[in-house]
Amino acid sequence: MTFSTGTSYDLAKMAMPDYQSIMLPLLQASSDGASYRVRDLIPVLADHFKLSAQERREALPSGRQARFDNRVAWASTYLRQAGLLEARQRGLLAITDRGQAALAEHPATLSARELERYAVPEYLQFRNRARVTKVTAPPIRETGGGTVEESLEASWQELQDELAEQVLERVRAATASFFERLVVDLLVHMGYGGTQADAAQVVGRSGDGGIDGVIKQDRLGLDAVYVQAKRWGASVGRPEVQAFAGGLDGRQATKGVMITTSSFTSDAKSFVDRIQKRIILIDGETLARYMIEFGVGVATSRTYDVKRVDLDYFEEV
Repeated sequence: MTFSTGTSYDLAKMAMPDYQSIMLPLLQASSDGASYRVRDLIPVLADHFKLSAQERREALPSGRQARFDNRVAWASTYLRQAGLLEARQRGLLAITDRGQAALAEHPATLSARELERYAVPEYLQFRNRARVTKVTAPPIRETGGGTVEESLEASWQELQDELAEQVLERVRAATASFFERLVVDLLVHMGYGGTQADAAQVVGRSGDGGIDGVIKQDRLGLDAVYVQAKRWGASVGRPEVQAFAGGLDGRQATKGVMITTSSFTSDAKSFVDRIQKRIILIDGETLARYMIEFGVGVATSRTYDVKRVDLDYFEEV
């Protein structure tokens, strides 16, 4: 595998390359004529771009794929559609004569638009589909940007953020009794409290020492978690958290959860980090996101089923 030093990619200005910046180095890495799997080229390209271990692990919002891996895959798709790389049996890629000719021109860069000059019918059809659907392939971006998965997941994340704000607004406007039921629903959906009836008997009742209730950590009741859930308006500070910790001492308990519709001060957060007891602080934003994750107070509007090629299916024994 060899790389040209003529590339105009500036490592000092951009740590994570976009998929178009990967096209030329990917083609150069295949210039020896050997066949490679995309997954085998990923670490080579990561070294070329001098990515740190953290940058290599950086995932898409869904967490299902590394961002750099996704961009390498899209770069290979464009090169194949333009006829510069070809797919061989068992998922192997190799450079074509057209790809060697392109490298012989010593290009400074390759991009989706620059590949159009090869006028390969399949590639032009591929690009036209991308322009019409905006889904088949990433849009043309001259100065960087991500892949179609990144665009989709970024839009999904925006929807999640907006939904979280709407959920939290509803929670803050709810009555105290409704909030108690909400806490029960959420804890049960998260796997605590056994049954709904069991959880409802112990959470939300008035108690002393800052304890609102106790809930089973597991269905068998082998351990217990003490709960305080309040619709505070102002940020919850260290005094309130310290009082809750003292309430745990009175019950010889070591685990507790404080849930608020507002937020916790930095002093309160640092306090729970320094004590031996395990106290989890759930602020309003986190509460809303847990509700979304575990399906409490939200409903699915629509589902998009995004499929990919099953490479294992096409493996020949």
